[in-house]
Amino acid sequence: MNLTENEISGESSTSLLEEPSVQASPVRVLAVDDEIAAARLLSIILSPPAFHCATAQSGEEALKALQHERFDAVISDLHMPGISGMELLTQVRSLYPHLVFLVSTGVDDVDVGVQAMRCGADDYLVKPLREGAVVVSLERAIRKRKLEQQVENYRVHLEEMVEERTRQLQAALQQIEQSYSDTLQALGAAIDLRDSETAGHSRRVCRYSLEIAANMGWSDQQLETLARGAYLHDIGKLGIPDGILLKPGPLTPDERKLMQRHVQIGFDLVKDIPFLADAAEIVLTHHERFDGGGYPRGLKGEEILLGARIFSVADTLDAITSDRPYRRASSFESGREIIRQLAGSQLTPEVVKTFLNIREETWPAIARNQQKLAALSPQMRRAAENVRLGPRVSS
Repeated sequence: MNLTENEISGESSTSLLEEPSVQASPVRVLAVDDEIAAARLLSIILSPPAFHCATAQSGEEALKALQHERFDAVISDLHMPGISGMELLTQVRSLYPHLVFLVSTGVDDVDVGVQAMRCGADDYLVKPLREGAVVVSLERAIRKRKLEQQVENYRVHLEEMVEERTRQLQAALQQIEQSYSDTLQALGAAIDLRDSETAGHSRRVCRYSLEIAANMGWSDQQLETLARGAYLHDIGKLGIPDGILLKPGPLTPDERKLMQRHVQIGFDLVKDIPFLADAAEIVLTHHERFDGGGYPRGLKGEEILLGARIFSVADTLDAITSDRPYRRASSFESGREIIRQLAGSQLTPEVVKTFLNIREETWPAIARNQQKLAALSPQMRRAAENVRLGPRVSS
């Protein structure tokens, strides 16, 4: 390393950094070499205004300098006592991953320089150092790092954009889901209003059904399907003439047959709506009996959808404990006993067993709660009840 300041003065160290694309502020470089002359040579090559070059004579000194000052690049000799250039490279890559790191090596150690690049160095310089080679290599490495940083910034920005769009999409989907839920609740309320003697019936049997199913270990998605089917089970009554639906006395056989068509009417109304396809089966089969004596298909036992069998217990409880024009409501205690007696005939024994294992006070509490909810605004009711009737949507 016999180059003097006069020998290198013939080449301008700023020639390759005068392009407008390169940063205006000086490139801050830390030159690390245990040979003072070699470090000083680099400080002369990398002089102002294009550069600001500090020096360190060991890897330990370099790490301390990096802790206290900001540098854009490190140029380090590979062979130094204490922390070697390779060891310094490893630590710098771990602590300062975006810092440019060049290694300098003798002619006989080119393979070591290549190995250093494999370990994370941006380039290697062969001694004796030439100004042009140093500046070109440093500029190339800095531009490469800047490009990598731009790509990383773009990636981060893109991820932020995706997250924001995802949040917006989720909010929109939640609004859609809530619109479905509100529509179904309005339909359930309309059914109950038309059949005035069973006001609030849809809401109560929905809650009764969910309580039983939850105690049978049903998943959230299964509960949602059951809630929709229970809430809309009587939607087919919208197609039954008022003269039959609202008749105060007993129905004739022909009128009863026509009334029984409400399950098929309801099924036909909702079966082609994708998110109600599973619930439609509950609408169709909620009047089937465990012993096969129900309608419309006379299904028996496990031929009947389990959700419909759960609903039958809830529906029976509400029928017994609700006022009718022709009789007063019975107590929930009586309701439990009647349901116990119906196990194996009208109702499924397994479901009845689960029902009977639930505390008796649960059922009047649900009924009272539904009565209070009915007086709330739709928004307050949603917050208090949290029944999902719309389709489950996701981004």
